[in-house]
Amino acid sequence: MPETDAFPVPTLTSEFPVVGDDPHIDAPLRASVRRLSTLLGRTLSDQHGQELLDLVEQVRQLTKEAKSSGSTATARDVQKRLAELPLEQATPLTRAFTQYFLLANAAEQVYRVRALQERPTAESWVPRAVQGVVDKVGPEGLQEAVDSLDVRLVFTAHPTEASRRAVLTKLRRISDLLATETAEGSVERRRQDHDLSEAIEGLWLTDELRRDRPTPQDEARNVLYYLRQLYLQTLPGFLDDLREELRAKGAELSERQVPLRFGSWIGGDRDGNPFVTAQVTREVLQLQAEAAIDIATQVINDLISDLSISSVLTGDDEELRESLRADLAFESQVDENQQRLFEQEPYRLKLGAMRAKLAATRARLRSGDAHVDGKDYRDGEELQADFEVLRAALSRHGAHKVADGTVAIAQQVLAGSGLNLATLDVREHSEKHHEVAARLFDRVGELDRPYAELSRVERTDVLSSELSSRRPLVGAAISEDETILDDATRTTYGVFREIREAHRSYGTAAIETYIISMTHGADDVLAAALLAREAGLITLAGGPGSDENRADIGFAPLLEEVADLRSSGEILERLFSDPSYREIVRLNGDRQEVMLGYSDGNKDAGVITSQWEIHQAQRSLRDAAARHGVTLRLFHGRGGSVGRGGGPTYDAILAQPYGVLEGEIKFTEQGEVISDKYMLPTLARENLDLSLAAVIEGSALHTAPRTTPEQLDRFGEVMQQVSDAAFTRYRTLADDPDLPEYFVTSTPVEQLGDLNIGSRPSKRATSDKGLDGLRAIPWVFGWTQSRQIVPGWFGAGSGLKAAREAGLEPDLHEMLKHWHFFRSLISNVEMTLAKTDMQIAAHYVHSLVPERLWPLFERIREEYELSVAELERLTGVLELLDNQPVLKRTLAVRDRYLDPISYMQVAMLQRVRAAAAAGEEVDPELQRALLTTINGVAAGLKNTG
Repeated sequence: MPETDAFPVPTLTSEFPVVGDDPHIDAPLRASVRRLSTLLGRTLSDQHGQELLDLVEQVRQLTKEAKSSGSTATARDVQKRLAELPLEQATPLTRAFTQYFLLANAAEQVYRVRALQERPTAESWVPRAVQGVVDKVGPEGLQEAVDSLDVRLVFTAHPTEASRRAVLTKLRRISDLLATETAEGSVERRRQDHDLSEAIEGLWLTDELRRDRPTPQDEARNVLYYLRQLYLQTLPGFLDDLREELRAKGAELSERQVPLRFGSWIGGDRDGNPFVTAQVTREVLQLQAEAAIDIATQVINDLISDLSISSVLTGDDEELRESLRADLAFESQVDENQQRLFEQEPYRLKLGAMRAKLAATRARLRSGDAHVDGKDYRDGEELQADFEVLRAALSRHGAHKVADGTVAIAQQVLAGSGLNLATLDVREHSEKHHEVAARLFDRVGELDRPYAELSRVERTDVLSSELSSRRPLVGAAISEDETILDDATRTTYGVFREIREAHRSYGTAAIETYIISMTHGADDVLAAALLAREAGLITLAGGPGSDENRADIGFAPLLEEVADLRSSGEILERLFSDPSYREIVRLNGDRQEVMLGYSDGNKDAGVITSQWEIHQAQRSLRDAAARHGVTLRLFHGRGGSVGRGGGPTYDAILAQPYGVLEGEIKFTEQGEVISDKYMLPTLARENLDLSLAAVIEGSALHTAPRTTPEQLDRFGEVMQQVSDAAFTRYRTLADDPDLPEYFVTSTPVEQLGDLNIGSRPSKRATSDKGLDGLRAIPWVFGWTQSRQIVPGWFGAGSGLKAAREAGLEPDLHEMLKHWHFFRSLISNVEMTLAKTDMQIAAHYVHSLVPERLWPLFERIREEYELSVAELERLTGVLELLDNQPVLKRTLAVRDRYLDPISYMQVAMLQRVRAAAAAGEEVDPELQRALLTTINGVAAGLKNTG
């Protein structure tokens, strides 16, 4: 493989730049990529002969020449040559360039790990944040922020990870090998190269395409891989270091506090996914419980090895012995051999009893038997109670460091995992609940007309009145009379019953929140609450404040579209003004969760307006919650791409309005972002650190505006002008009746489903009209594949230009300097513009799109050029990313490997569409070649969804 012209890679998704401005600092990265490229070349030669290697180099050199010279003639020569390649050459060529990216990405992850390991501890996220808080508000302010910490990272199965688990596992092996540094020419290097060659050969011979669409259970197993690693490898050190850092600055984590925990949507996200049934939810919870018990057992096994404290030396502890007597009352708990072995080591005996209880818990969950006090654990709280017994006895024996060290960390880790591993959120579309409510109300027959004919205001009044009544609307008849519900509504209602059963098996921590997608008004939330009451999850029999009342689940409206974001405060006001709903909130700790969706808002209004409307909605939600004495927990539904709310996590958290953060936040981790952030333990730790640090800093220090009230008002007025102009420009594109045809023909979006990268369909069942029913993920994925990336920037130039021409250019510069929200937004748009390639996009359009639709592309290109010009003017650079020179250079180098894949994709799309137009069945090998190009572009751009 040619060793000239190294293949550097940008840090497209890392929170820290891994290379600085020094052009020599990334030499180790360049050397690693060159090394892997050489080994890949040998594999290609072994598998396909020198001919493929020569073809790869020829295409790379021609693409480089075309890119550097701007020669359209050279570019056409490359495009023509690739278009004429036979399939038996096209697919291996595409795979070769794709594997360059996969290996380069692996090398870059290892480089990031080394850079992080060499960084002084004091410069890490948490120490910097803690010191900053202490400097400004003292230890008391730090303690207040720490006491409120509840950061939740929620893993979802959104289908944007194009790589199979088999591929990711091999890349992890390659990263692990590279992590050990060896001297060039040494025996160790020779052995390492042999192992790397074996791994690369295995990678080349692994099919990167999935044969079948994964089930939600498959997706759950995938996330379990990361969660096991997080609990066993990452969290113990993370918690230990956090506790020590806080203590050094005069603050403490309370004994059972879990400042950061994990959640999941997999098996609970029903919106638009008919494959997530009540049975699937049950099976996913069982998978999670099995993993949680495995983790707890391993943690306890490690403690058994450590806690060899002898009663001969310490004396007996009566409370510990009494606890053991209760444990050993069950014959199956600890066998006689262990009792004899640990007779004088009571801590090991107690831990053995805890391990036996976990085994009994596993057996109970598998069989469905009832919980037996003392024999198995009802929920994670009972496991925590046993830890309290251990730690109290250790303290009485003077083993304070052991009690507060290894045992305390183990207790905190398992406080997070419990019996459910990750808290499962359940989500459903708002209309589904109204369909069930209609069946119930119409059966009772008390309304003057069918429920479906009621206005939104009337529905709100009806639901509010019913929720406040003590009667069941239907009661047991809903299970006994099969005519009350049809199949669809029975499925929706069945999930509430399944949640109740899950609470009985695992405790209420297993499922805490029910999310209502496409919430347009208070009635959408009240309808879900009413169904939960009918299913026995809520009891409001005693009036507000009564001890008889119970709410085992909370409700989170998901606000996505611009109109809903603008009415967000009104929706909360109406809900909090309802006595029954306010009681549900009280029973959930006076806490209201609200989810903000970035994807559909972007698709509806464009990146500028959607981000601005979300920012303003956060202010409205904050104020409404404060008026009613409610703690607001915002749940940010962020994707990997800017068009779906992506961007650096730290900046995103701190860019929120003042007063929004009170220690609590949730955000999603999706698709390819998961493997990038959590595949390697050091990177996983880095992500946890920066997330927690941002929340500590934001909670303690961003309680008031960073600017004067006058500045904030002026910034808002200017931003509104930018947004209005950007929105108008965006809607001229979105409302064009030709856009659906243009989008489908200029992108490979129709092939996304064939990749089998997720269980969920790409369209909502509630609507399939044009682009309206298309989900935001394929919307972003398609634009990205064709390098147009419209969702990440379209409208930005028009918005900035309108404000500038209105005489507001000084304000824009002041906003960029002093307003975190605006600076973060501009930075993300700039990065997306830099990844957009109008030359490549033009090739897609002119090769694939009917000529009558080309004016749409000209409109897109015109806005792109305007956006680039306005951002360069605003940021004061001559070209995009001049202030990030390493990222700029590496993006340029990537293009010479990415462009051939794009050219090949266009050629394969032409062949597939020609076959379809002729009524011919598409050759499976042609289909494979096309799908391989989609994987290749995804690997090259990384954050594609």
